[in-house]
Amino acid sequence: MSIYMLPLAIGPWQIALIVLAVLLLFGGKKIPELMRGLGSGIKEFKDASKEEEELKEDKKE
Repeated sequence: MSIYMLPLAIGPWQIALIVLAVLLLFGGKKIPELMRGLGSGIKEFKDASKEEEELKEDKKE
């Protein structure tokens, strides 16, 4: 394995440590709100990119 690939090698202990850090920083009650906001942001981004593609197709015609 190359030295450049080492940061990408995430194992189960690293994932558990990240989850624990997130729980400590935000608390259990705040995480669902954060995930809901993240999901709605991703949905808005996808909708905007679909609209952009439709506009480009309309211009070509």
